[in-house]
Amino acid sequence: MQDEQNTNETQTESIPSTEELLKQAELAAQEHHDAWLRARAETDNIRKRAQIDIANAHKYAIENFSTELLSVKDSLETALAVENASIENLRDGVELTLKQLNSVFSKFHIDEINPLGSRFDPHQHQAISAIESKEAPNTVIQVLQKGYQLNDRVIRPALVIVSKSA
Repeated sequence: MQDEQNTNETQTESIPSTEELLKQAELAAQEHHDAWLRARAETDNIRKRAQIDIANAHKYAIENFSTELLSVKDSLETALAVENASIENLRDGVELTLKQLNSVFSKFHIDEINPLGSRFDPHQHQAISAIESKEAPNTVIQVLQKGYQLNDRVIRPALVIVSKSA
């Protein structure tokens, strides 16, 4: 009998009371709630940082391009500052400036669309008129204004005159 009583006392000591279980569950719930709040705050912070990064990317996307164009502007201003420039000197300066501009365009993947003699493509060209010609119909016979594309996306279509059958 003594053994049964000792066994019962041991079992009651090892089995926690309902109040103790409740307290442990409440502590665990509070820890999970705190962890959830911290994770939520961290997620909000990451979202806000991402929004700021995106806004800055939009705001400063053309910074490098703009910096490269400054040398072209400087060259044009220098050409205008010369008082007694001859036509030849002015032409040489304009050609040099055009080379600088072409270099900037090349660096930033801005390519020229000059479709003279090619088939009319409405995705890259804008036809201003069509005139009778010996060329095959819908052939570009005159380019009024070159077009440009940025990384294979047309940013300005070429203005062209196309041929039509007689």
